[in-house]
Amino acid sequence: MKVGGCDAVYHCMTRTVNGEFLFKGREKEVLRKMIRQVADFCGVEVLTYCIMSNHFHVLVKVPSGQPVSDSELMRRYKVLYPKPTKYQQASMGIMLAQLKADGEEAEVIRRKLLARMSDVSEFMKALKQRFSVWYNRSHRRYGTLWAERFKSVLVEGRGNPLQTMAAYIDLNPVRAGLVEDPKDYRFCGYAEAVAGVAAATRGLIHIWSDHGAKQVDSALQAHRMLIFGRHASEAGLPEMTRERALKILEVENGELPKAAILRCRVRYFTDGVILGSAEFVRGFTGARQIEVGRKYPPKVHVLRGSDWGDLAVIQGLRRQLFG
Repeated sequence: MKVGGCDAVYHCMTRTVNGEFLFKGREKEVLRKMIRQVADFCGVEVLTYCIMSNHFHVLVKVPSGQPVSDSELMRRYKVLYPKPTKYQQASMGIMLAQLKADGEEAEVIRRKLLARMSDVSEFMKALKQRFSVWYNRSHRRYGTLWAERFKSVLVEGRGNPLQTMAAYIDLNPVRAGLVEDPKDYRFCGYAEAVAGVAAATRGLIHIWSDHGAKQVDSALQAHRMLIFGRHASEAGLPEMTRERALKILEVENGELPKAAILRCRVRYFTDGVILGSAEFVRGFTGARQIEVGRKYPPKVHVLRGSDWGDLAVIQGLRRQLFG
């Protein structure tokens, strides 16, 4: 689902072929750097991310198509080649000369580069391709690395929807049983923000900006409160297994605290297609109807299983809430 004419936020997730656990520390570190690198080239902002052993999540803000100067185009292009070969250096020199000449060749260069920017599909395509090339070359491997195109959910870019999605992404290593606190997992945006990494702190401040968070300390405190719950901001919660959650939600017809249910794999956040307030989601029912060729517009589904506040999705997932 694409948004025209304004900034948009997407949660993107992709998995390795057959779900193989291929990524160790070195691979995760390279992928972490590539996420930032390709985001800079594409002109998108990484709000948070999490890299696991067989998949990764990234929450990105994609700006609407905005004018980009020739000097900025070249700066972004060079970001992709921090250690250029002689051939790449020569190619950059030719591109720069053609842009300065401002002829037909310059227009072709601008069109080609701009087509790869401010677009979530182009961002994910470039990221996955570049990492695949590096991984296969480094491991003397051939063939497909990724299992699928990628999943994406359009997220309302402010308030509860954005904050809840960010917390869900940062809690991946907790759900996997790797750590009890996401701040202790190196390869996620929250841990980087705790460590003071500038790009990560900017992302977290943006996520919590409508909450009055203008400094990283207040953004971290708000995020931690959401992750651990209002009365457990300084300690972890008991393990919440899928079986235990299903018993509470389906057998006992109950609800879970948000901080507890976020420790389960909840498909709303990967398969809900659009996540936001009911009003936000309703604004895309017509576009979704056309996109999937439905006879009638889809319904807006309020999230169940917890006190989600104003959260709704366009894909109800009534039969299988947990993944």
